[in-house]
Amino acid sequence: MKIGWIGLGNMGVPMASNLLQAGYELYVWNRTPEKTAVLCENRAKRADSLEQLVETCDVLFTMVSDDAAVKEIYTGTDGILASSAVRGKLAVDMSTISPDTSRTIAEQAKQAGLRFLDAPVSGSVGPAKEATLVIMVGGEQTDYEEAKPMLDKLGKIALHMGPNGAGTSAKLAINLLLGITVQGVSETLLFARSLGIGTEQMLQIISESAVGTPLIRGKAASILADDYPAAFALKHMTKDLRLAREAGVSTPLAESAAATYRHALEEGLGDLDLMAILRHLDSNK
Repeated sequence: MKIGWIGLGNMGVPMASNLLQAGYELYVWNRTPEKTAVLCENRAKRADSLEQLVETCDVLFTMVSDDAAVKEIYTGTDGILASSAVRGKLAVDMSTISPDTSRTIAEQAKQAGLRFLDAPVSGSVGPAKEATLVIMVGGEQTDYEEAKPMLDKLGKIALHMGPNGAGTSAKLAINLLLGITVQGVSETLLFARSLGIGTEQMLQIISESAVGTPLIRGKAASILADDYPAAFALKHMTKDLRLAREAGVSTPLAESAAATYRHALEEGLGDLDLMAILRHLDSNK
C-alpha cells in the first residue's frame, strides 16, 4: 500500500515519520517543497504535484492548518478532486476544521468516487512524535476499518464517532475543554500569586490534586520560565474556539474563553503556545 501525505507542519512531520517507521511506503507533498526534505532523507519520496501524488498512492492523508487550506487541497483548481485518479481511493483528513466543511468535502469526494474520512487528533507535537494521539473519525464504518491499521501507528486510540463531520465535531468539543482548562489554570495561578502563593508551589498543588492532569504537568516548566514555544499555537486554539461557536456552542465558559484567546491573538501572541494565555491575563489584570 502506498500512502500519500499532504501537510508537513509541526504535527505533520512527526506523524508522517511514524508511518515511515511502521514500514509504509510514503510519498509526500507540501505547498512549501523544502519541508519535504527531512522525510525524504528518511526514505519518503517527494511528489512534484498533487496530481502525481493522487495517481501514485492508494491512501491520502491531509494535515493542514484550517478550512481554507483543506478546501484548496481538495477542491481547488489543481486539487485532489480535480484528478480522475481519485476513484476508489481513500482520503483521511486529520486537520481541525468545521463539521460543515468536512461534510461538504465528503459529499464532493463521494461524487468524484473518492472515499473520505475526517479524522482530527487531540494532542500536540509531543504526542504526535510518540504516536499517542487520540484520533476521532467520521465517515463510513468500512472506510474507518480500512484506515485503522494506519491510524493505530499515529495514536493510542482511534475511535469511530459516526458519519462524516462527527470526527471534527468531537475535536471541537475536546478542544473547547482544552481552551477552558488552560485559561482556568492561568486564572488560578494568578489568583494564588495575588495572595502570596508561589507559582511553583501552586503548580505542585494542582498536579497532586484531583484536577491535576498530564497537560498541566507538561506545561509546568514553560510556565515557570515564562517561555512558550508552540506545541499547540495560540492562534490555532483561537481558531478552534471560533469554529466551536460557529457550530453552536454559546455557554458562559465557551464565550469567555473565545473572547480571551481572541484578545491574546490581537496582542500578538498567536505564534506562541496556547499556554501564553497566562502572559496575556497577567498583563491585563
